[in-house]
Amino acid sequence: MMSQEALPLYLQIASELRQNIQESVFKVGDRLPTETELSGRFGVNRHTLRRAMEVLRNEGIVDVERGRGTFVVSAPITVPIGKRVRFNESLKAQSIEPKYKIVEVSEIRADAKTAQQLEIPVGDPVIVYERLSLTDEVPLSLASGHFPGERFPNLLAHCKTYHSISEMLRKEYGCDHIRRSTRLSARIARPNDARLLRMPVTSPILLSESVNVDQSGRVVEYGITRFRGDRMELIINTES
Repeated sequence: MMSQEALPLYLQIASELRQNIQESVFKVGDRLPTETELSGRFGVNRHTLRRAMEVLRNEGIVDVERGRGTFVVSAPITVPIGKRVRFNESLKAQSIEPKYKIVEVSEIRADAKTAQQLEIPVGDPVIVYERLSLTDEVPLSLASGHFPGERFPNLLAHCKTYHSISEMLRKEYGCDHIRRSTRLSARIARPNDARLLRMPVTSPILLSESVNVDQSGRVVEYGITRFRGDRMELIINTES
């Protein structure tokens, strides 16, 4: 992973300001210091500073109002990682109404890793359901769910009509949606992920790999989710 010091200067400035916002040094609605003040703070010219501010603006963190200044317009969204897989409910509890765009719904054959995670033979059919979650038209995460095709007939069609995977599994197949394990890591966004998440390829993402099971402990999903590191905070919740 690229170190902070190896990043271009404008990205280092954007990163520090982003961290200031995450730590509530600047809160939603606050006006940031002027260009002159920030240029002096970081010891850079206005061109470099404006490139940094453009990064934050593209990420949906700040908004530039002509004649008034630059204002913080968003804060990181918290998502609990608990026993139940309830992404939609956690957002709505924060008065956030998520929207979804389907990126891909397809059938593939299980490779060695996917087969191991789903506990099926290599080469078995796997349904891939990939979607982008957004709020206020700003992407939050890109999730790829892998489901055993033989277990879930007609899943390709159902994926196109449900926004909630938990609801789909419960209503169509009588399955619960319980988190068995989750692996969290951080990495620099890959080009295609960065394009869909509308973020620089040098920006960090939070990567979650989860194995989810039904009420009998049988694997129903292997999920890979890429969260925007500047927009999301993942909280381990051992009580749910």
